[in-house]
Amino acid sequence: MAIMGRLLKNKRAGEERVAWYRPNLGGPDTLELTSEAFEHEASMPLTHAGRRAGGDNTSPALTWSPAPEGTAQLLLVFEDPDVPMSNPAVHTVALIDPKLTTLPTGGLDKGSPAQGVQLLRSTMSSGYFGPEPIKGHGPHRYVFQLFALAEPLGDDARQARPRALLDAVAGPVLARGRLDGIYER
Repeated sequence: MAIMGRLLKNKRAGEERVAWYRPNLGGPDTLELTSEAFEHEASMPLTHAGRRAGGDNTSPALTWSPAPEGTAQLLLVFEDPDVPMSNPAVHTVALIDPKLTTLPTGGLDKGSPAQGVQLLRSTMSSGYFGPEPIKGHGPHRYVFQLFALAEPLGDDARQARPRALLDAVAGPVLARGRLDGIYER
């Protein structure tokens, strides 16, 4: 598999294709999103990697500043823009109660999401899917993005595939925050 990674080394979806850069998800960068597990732009611990990469596939603890008044829902999107495809791989999509400011370790796990978390469809299924980059492909950036939505997503959007769901966000984004982790095999 390392040979495949080296062959595809220069093929990447691209940073500019993550949800953060979609015009309908633009807004002030006023949510400070952090994790006790890793710093912004630092390596993610093995425990948060997917099982095929030797990890436990456990979502990291996340903390953020309070959502602004008028927030109907928080939308969390976790993507890999370095996957050798035309679009980033969407590892996790979740709606979060706007009163929350933290998720515990494992709070995005499919079997037992934290209270106030609704897991939606991702590229893989639903729930947290940790980093599993191709061996030899080089470092991958994994982007946690949190958006404070002024309008709740409708039921149709909640059932949609990730790209359609992201397109369906119509109301203004009141605030947003971002945390990038790096993982390589």
